[in-house]
Amino acid sequence: MRTITKISKKENESLQLKRVAAYARVSSGKDAMLHSLSAQISYYNSYIGKRSDWEFAGIYADEAFTGTKNNRPEFQRLLTACRDKKIDMIITKSLTRFARNTVTLLETIRELKLAGIDVYFEKENIHSISSEGEFMLTILASYAQEESRSASENLKWRIRKMFQQGHPNTGNMLGYRLFDGKLCIIPEEAEIVKIIFHDYLSGMGLNAIMKKLINTGTPTKNGAVWNESTVHVILRNEKYSGDMLLQKTFRQDHLTKKRRVNRGQLPMYLVENSHEAIIDKQTFISVQQEIKRRAAKYHTSQKPNKDHLFTKFIRCGHCGRYYRRKQLKRNTALPPKIAWICRTFYIRGKESCPSQQIPESILLQKTAEVLGTTELTRKLLEDRLLKIQIPGHNQIEYCFKDGHVVRITWQYPPRSESWDEDKRQAAREHRLAQLGKRS
Repeated sequence: MRTITKISKKENESLQLKRVAAYARVSSGKDAMLHSLSAQISYYNSYIGKRSDWEFAGIYADEAFTGTKNNRPEFQRLLTACRDKKIDMIITKSLTRFARNTVTLLETIRELKLAGIDVYFEKENIHSISSEGEFMLTILASYAQEESRSASENLKWRIRKMFQQGHPNTGNMLGYRLFDGKLCIIPEEAEIVKIIFHDYLSGMGLNAIMKKLINTGTPTKNGAVWNESTVHVILRNEKYSGDMLLQKTFRQDHLTKKRRVNRGQLPMYLVENSHEAIIDKQTFISVQQEIKRRAAKYHTSQKPNKDHLFTKFIRCGHCGRYYRRKQLKRNTALPPKIAWICRTFYIRGKESCPSQQIPESILLQKTAEVLGTTELTRKLLEDRLLKIQIPGHNQIEYCFKDGHVVRITWQYPPRSESWDEDKRQAAREHRLAQLGKRS
């Protein structure tokens, strides 16, 4: 005889443990002193482990990332695990640990709620999945965001008062350190600065100076990698001549914290002879004049850059930098050939990155095949792809937003297939013209 047994809700829940994860974050030294990140991790390990009806699903912890940003790596990893249905509940210390931006908080909570995932805030004793949870979260998150804004405004006021009085806010630069509000010279670093200024006036370009510094093993500030931009910033920095121009940049707002160049939005303050100079003023002036002269010579017809189809989409699998578009030199009358090449390889050579350039024609062909289309657009790439990665020679990886990856290989086509009669004739004429010049 067939039998049917009713399983109650309580009995059903006991069959499957609730997968519980914790999120922790420390954003300032003061907070770290009161409740360190390691202490939070230890606490949640014990807290979740004590419950017999819970299954430990991991601890996701960000250190020194602000709660107003969406790019916290562990926070994003937590959300990915939730979307992959690996977590049933999240525990966090408080609203401000989870997110201070009200919009970010509510969008995240609603997404998780739709997926049936609860977020428990210990300090406020609120479960997001409860009926009154979102209402209380809206009110409390608004207070948290206002607190963040108020703290940001107070910090801005203090820094701007320092600028008005001629005091720098930071001394994080090669050649100087800030001691008791004054820039003091670090002799061994100051010698590097002098070499850079001397080499530039002797005729060397930014790229040549950068390569010289790399090849001689010259250390940078905080162990960073030398690049053209770093050299250019040093050459333009008035502090090396003993003057200070304060408030050259500012933070756009307390949420994004994006730094912007001050182009007249706020007052700037010039403090002359504020500290000991590394470079005499005449040398500094001569360098600024040389920078302008070279810019006028080489960039008079420069057009505004426009994003190409693949701009900031292709990443090198060796060094991680973006590929850039490059017009290759050709010794024939044929149309110019376009390729995409790793920035590190382009600037520093194969010693720094053993990557490979890819003809644009092949990149267009393979991308269209992978996406199953005859018409590629920037929007199509942005809608479907996270990135295009070049892991090795003759290889391309297409990483889709839904998580799957397509790996393909490619080869250079034989010249017999890529050259038509017009191209052959153009090459003959160019070769004849070269022979005529030599005779």
